[in-house]
Amino acid sequence: MPMIREARASARARGASKGVSPRDIDLLLADAIGREPVWLLAHDDESIGEDALGAFDAALERRIAGEPMQYIRGRCEFYGREYRVDSRVLIPRPETELLVERVIRNAARGARVVDVGTGSGCIAITLAAERPDLRVVAVDTALSALAVARANAVRLGTNVVFAGSDLLSACHGHFDIIVSNPPYVAERDRSRLQREVVAWEPHAALFAGFDGMSVIERLLAEATSRLARGGFVALEIGWDQGELLRRLAVAGRWQLELHPDLAGIPRIAMLGRI
Repeated sequence: MPMIREARASARARGASKGVSPRDIDLLLADAIGREPVWLLAHDDESIGEDALGAFDAALERRIAGEPMQYIRGRCEFYGREYRVDSRVLIPRPETELLVERVIRNAARGARVVDVGTGSGCIAITLAAERPDLRVVAVDTALSALAVARANAVRLGTNVVFAGSDLLSACHGHFDIIVSNPPYVAERDRSRLQREVVAWEPHAALFAGFDGMSVIERLLAEATSRLARGGFVALEIGWDQGELLRRLAVAGRWQLELHPDLAGIPRIAMLGRI
């Protein structure tokens, strides 16, 4: 059986020509052994078992093929918590943490919240964990995504109600907060995305018509009759959609605030009824 240093060196040589970073290789090797990456450095003269080597080789082949690390490892971090993820759901991203922060900061005590297009459940679960006073409902059109979200909620011990719904169509009553990281990538921008995003992540959670606004337009139209007095809609939007949303807000009689991400790009939209 090879030593850890030998398996590591061989994998790095294989991965280098395919654009796989040394860090990814260390993470996959550590996962296969059941240790943390720092452990590898102090124990690289130990042998690696046959089962662990086989698991490592299989994971490395998936990474060489372009599959995202989060799907290979089956997990990712969001707002300080670990979420299980796979190809049924979009991979949670740091920008979405900014959306969650805005909702936490502005939500009234006891507010009724609906997370539309919940995917992995990261928005709804974080809100329920950080603000236990909130009454959180999470919906998605994909039952497969809801299975992932429910499992995450159970594992993280949060109280979220999940339901299948095309936007708000299956929801009842009014909500104080409607929050969503909707599909907002324009079809015209498909070629600008990373290859692994287009090849592996669910397209229904990414793309929304020619300009990326089709789902946002539908959601705001439904929200006009489902938002409680004094409530707000919180959305994550694309890098170039601020002005498009501003026009939509004027036409629909919404008061709009745009907040930038860490790169200074308008990323979070907060809308209230005029």
